[in-house]
Amino acid sequence: MAPAELDRQPTLEGERVHLRPLKEDDWEALFAVASDPGIWEQHPMHDRWREDVFRVFFDDALAKRGALAVIDPQTGAVIGSTRYQAYDPEDGGSVEIGWTFLARRYWGQGINPEMKRLMLEHAFRSVERVDFRVGETNYRSRIALEQIGAERTRRTELDRYQGKRVLHLVYAITREGFESGPLARD
Repeated sequence: MAPAELDRQPTLEGERVHLRPLKEDDWEALFAVASDPGIWEQHPMHDRWREDVFRVFFDDALAKRGALAVIDPQTGAVIGSTRYQAYDPEDGGSVEIGWTFLARRYWGQGINPEMKRLMLEHAFRSVERVDFRVGETNYRSRIALEQIGAERTRRTELDRYQGKRVLHLVYAITREGFESGPLARD
């Protein structure tokens, strides 16, 4: 029996974080988070804190229908966003997880690893591999990916931004690697 098609906008719940489909009504709360320049300082699109730039990012997230709002279950507040994108059901299936950001006051509290565990568990019901693309100079994200067991597979030039080359590193986790990796449940 073939795996089910991947639902790219599930509702997922953990102890520290809940994820649900992003909606237009989330604009104000999500921009309040994204407007902190410190979130984007290592990101290739370092000006995403600006409203005009973030509006393009937000509208793209809604249009591609893979975006999730990250919710603090204690307060119900929107504290960030993440996405499933580039779903390919062929050859065992793959999907990309990324475009993730969190309010800085939530950094270092285990929220990102729990969010990735929830998303990976969900994805591996339908695909064999999950990819992550991260800007080459985004050291925080690179370290975070390595800590959850992602392995670097290649370096690529994704596109140009403000006339400059944007180099990215691609990391991957396979279903088998996840089941034996640091995010596996006992």
